[in-house]
Amino acid sequence: MAWAILFTAGLLEIGWAIGLKYTEGFSRLVPSVLTLAAMAGSVLLLGLALKTLPIGTAYAVWTGIGAVGTATLGIILLGEPATAMRLASIGLIVSGIVGLKLVG
Repeated sequence: MAWAILFTAGLLEIGWAIGLKYTEGFSRLVPSVLTLAAMAGSVLLLGLALKTLPIGTAYAVWTGIGAVGTATLGIILLGEPATAMRLASIGLIVSGIVGLKLVG
């Protein structure tokens, strides 16, 4: 169950990271409220997952999910470049997340 909570926390991290782009410096109300809610939810769920999971593993997986998801959505939604090096780097982060899941 802790891994599912951690995964959800990671998804919320993606949501707030992408949401920051749409807040326009927190000048737009709805995106700002949704972004702040995602931030709070992400940290709260991370805290719940930490009741069971080791901090080093949980934090690395949480940030990894956020980094991979944000980079991927940056490519898909925001037209950021999908260079071979960028995609390979995302793949390395994914392999690190999988490795931590397998040993943690």
